[in-house]
Amino acid sequence: MNYPIAIEHEPGSAYGVRFPDLPGCFSAGDTLAEAIANASEALAFHIEGLLDAGEKIPTPLEIDHHAADPDFTGVIWALVHLDLAALSGKSKRLNISLPERVLRRIDAAALRNGESRSGYIARVALESA
Repeated sequence: MNYPIAIEHEPGSAYGVRFPDLPGCFSAGDTLAEAIANASEALAFHIEGLLDAGEKIPTPLEIDHHAADPDFTGVIWALVHLDLAALSGKSKRLNISLPERVLRRIDAAALRNGESRSGYIARVALESA
């Protein structure tokens, strides 16, 4: 799952990062690369907190949606990837059987969302809980 981030920078200050789809999730860094790396960590902690609280995981919207918002004028946009399967605690390998057409649909949806098969299944399951 890819979350858009809005990066702001004033000369002489750190790069500030906001997550338009996750109110209250912020990050920063002294360089652009550090800001993006720190945003990845902030995203994981924020989503982990939502999971622990039993809250739904917000589905990220497209950058184009947020870019139209005047609150984000002049920001640098980037995407931060999160694999929900990696956050869900200890992974357990399982063997399931699915019709091939269902598996093709899962794989196509995962690819569209920039997720692994396991990450996609985990996200959908958590969103529907």
